[in-house]
Amino acid sequence: MRIVLVGPPGAGKGTQAQYLAKNLSIPHISTGDLFRANISKGTELGKQAKAYMDAGNLVPDEVTIGMARDRMAQPDAQNGFLLDGFPRNVSQAEALDAALAVDGVKLDAVLDLEVPEDEVVKRIAGRRICRNDSAHVFHVTYTPPKTEGVCDVCGGELYQRDDDSEETVRKRLEVYHTQTEPIIDHYRAQGLVVTISALGKVTEVTERAMEALQNDPAAQA
Repeated sequence: MRIVLVGPPGAGKGTQAQYLAKNLSIPHISTGDLFRANISKGTELGKQAKAYMDAGNLVPDEVTIGMARDRMAQPDAQNGFLLDGFPRNVSQAEALDAALAVDGVKLDAVLDLEVPEDEVVKRIAGRRICRNDSAHVFHVTYTPPKTEGVCDVCGGELYQRDDDSEETVRKRLEVYHTQTEPIIDHYRAQGLVVTISALGKVTEVTERAMEALQNDPAAQA
């Protein structure tokens, strides 16, 4: 299956992408991984991306699309893939459609993870990170530390990252609504969108997604 995963920040796309890719036996292709791989390997696209990033500029769509197309052409992606974080806007979605058409393939489904805005804010703004080890992550509501402000693992101080503040989260949601959310309508017009609730335990959301994909006529076409 060839799937695009969409949803607002805090919807759990990264986590669900890993589980779904494993269950479907297809590679999980994320924008972040594409950038890191191309930059570390020193590919031509990686050099171009790094130059824009070093200058503090956004990487142009054509560079990102080039990276995605190269990755989708690799042997492990011939039977399908799951795109996470790409496309981010309608122009990228249209470019992806064109690139797939050239290769004689098309998307099977666009999985839309739906989460209420207040829940997104609660999920992200409630995160607390250990200053000693950023891998130690807690949540004031869902996974609180035994002692407030103290890491259970190493005793380090827990803090809220600047980009996890409620103000920043709401700004990120505005960007999502204006730039990324329109791709849902783009793909809905093609009959590809499968929307599920991303509320609940990780395993519950995964099961919900798998059932929706298996029962969706477009995904099985």
